[in-house]
Amino acid sequence: MIADDLRQFLESMLLALATLLPIVNPLGAAPVYLAKTVDLSAQEHAVLARRVALNCFLVLIASLLIGAYVLDFFGLSVPIVQVGGGLLVCSLAWSLLHQPDEPLEWVHDAANTIRRPDLRTRAFYPLTMPLIVGPGSIAVAITLGANQSHAFRPLIVESLAHVAGALLVAIAIFVTLRYAEPILRRFGATGTAVLLRMSAFILLCIGVQIIWNGVSALWRTFNGF
Repeated sequence: MIADDLRQFLESMLLALATLLPIVNPLGAAPVYLAKTVDLSAQEHAVLARRVALNCFLVLIASLLIGAYVLDFFGLSVPIVQVGGGLLVCSLAWSLLHQPDEPLEWVHDAANTIRRPDLRTRAFYPLTMPLIVGPGSIAVAITLGANQSHAFRPLIVESLAHVAGALLVAIAIFVTLRYAEPILRRFGATGTAVLLRMSAFILLCIGVQIIWNGVSALWRTFNGF
């Protein structure tokens, strides 16, 4: 019995990790993260990376464990979440594509005179949502949670496994964001600007794809009536 539980735990944890990590893609979000936090000091970067990782962990856990019940309570469907979240992702990507390339020194000088957003606020929006844990990740997490066993013992094992998988994803997010600056500094100013534009364009395409998935699912549901 214990061996079966352990095998189920490992399988469920690896499934959650393999499903969530590619779509969360913290490395792909690193250039956008740096563009949104260029006015912060090294200490503030460390604090913010930890807050973003914690927020991502909490959002993933909530989506895995209670996401399906919350959607049912409000009468919402996963495709609706995809459409609304996809629009939010597109909005963020569009603003990044049209963000002017300004010298790093200018931003730091401006940061001394302009009141910056609180780190807690910035850590959640837009860095946690929709940049890293966006509607695609939430939809996948909700789907994983909705497919859990209804028997008590397997439910507990799968829930713990999903928590462990989300924790590993959060650790990957923290490590990537914490050391994003020294990694991307090797690209230089021009390389980082190009990488930022490419990442923003890919983020825009992801947003369009998420919207399309939601609209397609809604259309199939409509035709099913």
